[in-house]
Amino acid sequence: MPPLNYNHLRYFWAVAHDGNLTRTATRLNVTQSALSVQIRKLEASLGNALFERSGRQLRLTEAGRIALDHADAIFNTGEELLGTLRDAGTAHKTLRLGALATLSRNFQMEFLQPLLGRPDVELVLRSGNTAELIASLRSLSLDIVLINQPPVHDGHSHLVVHRLAERAVSLIGAPARFRRDCGLAERLMAHPVIVPTSGTSVRAGFDALIYQLDIRPHVIAEADDMATMRLLAREDIGIAVLPPIVVKDEIAAGTLVEGDALPSIVQTFYAVVMERLFPNPLLKELLVKQRMEGT
Repeated sequence: MPPLNYNHLRYFWAVAHDGNLTRTATRLNVTQSALSVQIRKLEASLGNALFERSGRQLRLTEAGRIALDHADAIFNTGEELLGTLRDAGTAHKTLRLGALATLSRNFQMEFLQPLLGRPDVELVLRSGNTAELIASLRSLSLDIVLINQPPVHDGHSHLVVHRLAERAVSLIGAPARFRRDCGLAERLMAHPVIVPTSGTSVRAGFDALIYQLDIRPHVIAEADDMATMRLLAREDIGIAVLPPIVVKDEIAAGTLVEGDALPSIVQTFYAVVMERLFPNPLLKELLVKQRMEGT
């Protein structure tokens, strides 16, 4: 079998992502016929048709989808190589971090603390849901993702999951709500409660706790965002089930207090990275620091 022609593969890659031969030819400044010839040569070398026509649009065949997966990996790795070696030896470094939109901002800043304010480091911060962030990580648009539940292993992934920290969860509220000395069950029944939405580990732990206590507290609000729970607690509509790190500034100022600890409930934080030929050197600094603090 003759060696793969990467020029042919790059033309196929461009057309596959555009889905339109004319548009790709215009963008690449080549004729449509020349582009078609390159793709036919690639199909001949692979022994399979890569596209099937649907009106004016091109759709990938099964072989085309397999070829596109490999082409994505090849050209993304090439971009990574160019970016890494182009920046080698330069003073300026960039870290692209994605974080779950609902993750504690205080934890994110704590994790990034070794890099904050460094003149040689640029931080690019993104937020989103887990699926979006992991997709960006796989496409090499992000260097690291912070989430609070490990991603589902699909058997083909090159993701590496680091367990960063476990933070205890407590009842958080205005000082007046904790002046009376009483038991946990009595306090939960005496005040409205702000909880995370279902499907989170903290909510699952809270539901198990009230089942064990055999009580049904009044849930006044559910939120999928710790920042929203923080604001609701500050508005004093009830007591919140939160890791104290989320409201550390308010606790320091005396606006909110940490009341009863909930030792059976913890919030776990994870960092996810890709196995890469040229890992971002800043990642090592962050993850080594985190491991040292965890020991």
